[in-house]
Amino acid sequence: MGAIVSLVYLVMIVAAIAGMWKVFEKAGQPGWASIVPIYNLVVLLQIVNKPIWWIVLLLIPLINIVILIMVSIALAEKFGKGGGFAVGMVFLPFVFYPMLGFGDERFQG
Repeated sequence: MGAIVSLVYLVMIVAAIAGMWKVFEKAGQPGWASIVPIYNLVVLLQIVNKPIWWIVLLLIPLINIVILIMVSIALAEKFGKGGGFAVGMVFLPFVFYPMLGFGDERFQG
């Protein structure tokens, strides 16, 4: 049973990473930046035109949830999606990031 749970977890993580990689590439950034801790947040903030000092806010418990939602909304808007899609990106990244990355949506920088 543990092996099945581990396999499902691994598939979810790979899907989220692959989706985020493609989202970064669509936004004109290097895809590899999505897998580098902290740097991926810097690049994500650049993509959504938010100040880099928000990194500090993303490191503060509870506040980081609010900031993550705000960044997700801004990212969804950059691809022509709404707030509901952004909430999906926060709670189900292994579904919504691949949808955004591999879908037909274009980055509207």
